[in-house]
Amino acid sequence: MISIIVPVYNAEKYIAHTIQMVQNQSYADWELLLVNDGSKDGSVAVIEEYLSDSRIHLLQMPQNGGAARARNMGIEMAHGRYLAYLDADDVWMADKLEKELAFLQSKDAAFVFTAYEFGDENAQGTGKIVTVPETINYRQALSRTVIFTTTVMFDTEKIAKELLKMPEVASEDTASWWKILRNGYTAYGLNENLAVYRRPGKSLSSNKFVAMKRIWKLYREQEQLGVGSSAWYFLGWAIRATMRRI
Repeated sequence: MISIIVPVYNAEKYIAHTIQMVQNQSYADWELLLVNDGSKDGSVAVIEEYLSDSRIHLLQMPQNGGAARARNMGIEMAHGRYLAYLDADDVWMADKLEKELAFLQSKDAAFVFTAYEFGDENAQGTGKIVTVPETINYRQALSRTVIFTTTVMFDTEKIAKELLKMPEVASEDTASWWKILRNGYTAYGLNENLAVYRRPGKSLSSNKFVAMKRIWKLYREQEQLGVGSSAWYFLGWAIRATMRRI
């Protein structure tokens, strides 16, 4: 069984579509763990309309704690051998779970991810597809944030749940991939577009500046790299991040 973990924070606009999208997956052996992270809108009311499907579960955080803490609660409560992450506003292709699980099993892998497409604020694909390498290790990952959260899948018989738990820091997803890879795992990339990354119509320049500060902080504080090493990886990251978006 695949446990799908979705942090939910003020996602009323998207969550019904997200749930229906999972229900329509070609692979049906899943549980959907919707972790309400202190939503102040109607997200919970929408979710409750779908709880007659025994595969769907609503988990309640005691208070808003952020995406990392919400995903960590989902990890603790998951019953499936396999874990997949999905953000409430992103989109999966209908055969995403089926194809990715088959890929993971064919590679005898612990950690896999897929290609994806940038979408507009309505999750309509823009035609800009991010391709992924066959494999990526820790050193390679430090200079290319190509692993997108909504595309990952893990085998918990090969990688401990405790290691999968996300650090509660900014850019917690990137910090999590680095932590896993630093512990000797290799991530395998399925170079097929199986997801759409919804990008709201906000200021890209301000978002990029925030991302730059976050990635530098991860190098220096989370990975405890020296200034020289941090600068080297940061340069590679900046070049690749720019190329992904043009």
